[in-house]
Amino acid sequence: MGFLSQLSIIHLLWAAMVFCQYEDYDFEDEYEEADHQHPYYFNPNTHAEVPRFPFPAECARECFCPPSFPLSMYCDHRKLKTIPNIPSHVQQLYLQNNDIEAVPARPFTNVTFIREINLSHNKIKFHMIDHGVFKKLSNLVQLHLQHNELEELPFPLPSSLERLLLGFNKVSRLSGNAFEGLPNITMLDLCNNFLDDSVLKGNPFSNMQNLMQLNLCNNKLQTMPPDLPSSLMYLSLENNSISYIPENYFNRLPKIIALRMSHNNLQNIPHNTFNLPNLLELNLGHNKLKQVFYIPRSLQHLYIEDNDIESINVTLMCPSIDRMNTNQLTYIRVDQNKLTIPISSYAFFCFPHIRTIYYGEQNVNVNKSTQLRTAVFRRFLTPEEYEEAEENHETHDRETEEDHEADYFHPYLQ
Repeated sequence: MGFLSQLSIIHLLWAAMVFCQYEDYDFEDEYEEADHQHPYYFNPNTHAEVPRFPFPAECARECFCPPSFPLSMYCDHRKLKTIPNIPSHVQQLYLQNNDIEAVPARPFTNVTFIREINLSHNKIKFHMIDHGVFKKLSNLVQLHLQHNELEELPFPLPSSLERLLLGFNKVSRLSGNAFEGLPNITMLDLCNNFLDDSVLKGNPFSNMQNLMQLNLCNNKLQTMPPDLPSSLMYLSLENNSISYIPENYFNRLPKIIALRMSHNNLQNIPHNTFNLPNLLELNLGHNKLKQVFYIPRSLQHLYIEDNDIESINVTLMCPSIDRMNTNQLTYIRVDQNKLTIPISSYAFFCFPHIRTIYYGEQNVNVNKSTQLRTAVFRRFLTPEEYEEAEENHETHDRETEEDHEADYFHPYLQ
């Protein structure tokens, strides 16, 4: 009996311990109730009203609404020819890669909270978009319409819009009021369209006072776009036919961080054109430049490959040395020019942070490319600098020609 009594006491103690554990454990630490969950927003910094929606959430039968993202509806890659009816609670709508030709108002009848619409890679034409269909979407922040057949902008648009992507269309005209009432636009992508200088004579971008990124690459421009807003930080003008930059053009654009103008017809750059205090990246490759120009102290990456430069005058690039405010240039690409000797060693006094100079092959002879004795110059790095370079993935010297031709500012800036 003594043994059985001891066994009973041990059993009672074990049961009490287990019960106490469950009493102390708060299940809400791991599984919050639905009322306390934070709904997913495209942009958490904005304060949109939180929609009420049923569980399970409504979903068009042609689409997929994952339980883990109840505010999103995925209708992409389904060979759809029409837009399905959209439940009122949806905030993110993905309709890309279908065969949609029209955007009627009816599917958006009950839509109130939608913040992002992706209609890219379809067959939408301007005249097949119901007038004002997007205007009533008062919470819309991002609109994807790239890779369609638009000839004009689908105005009017809601004032809440921040990102508008219209690349790879057939836009050849911009109405005078195309961007009116859009005070919050920060990013506008118009690359790969049919815009020429006459389209921009009306200064369509001048009133976009919050615009930070403008992509106009792969169009038919011959002159610099006029009257850009001073808020601009990223400007993409690759693959046009621009031959000249007015001397004081960038005086009104002091915030420019990155400028890409490769694959144009630039021949001469006024000496102080790029005297910009915040410029970090400058790409002028694949032009017809014959000499270099002033390099601002902030610049880190310079691309002047495939030009007609025979020698690099470091004094033009760096007229003076300031030990208290050194130049930040770390990378220069000068391949496919007409250089016969490397850059003067004086450059390393002017640009003490240089890591790499990519010489590659030079077009000294008409029918034959030659290579300098040193195809790639790499400055010796201390262990600390090497570790920093590895962490930052500084692999510019490995970039291929195709990388540069295909690359322009990504619409999703971090």
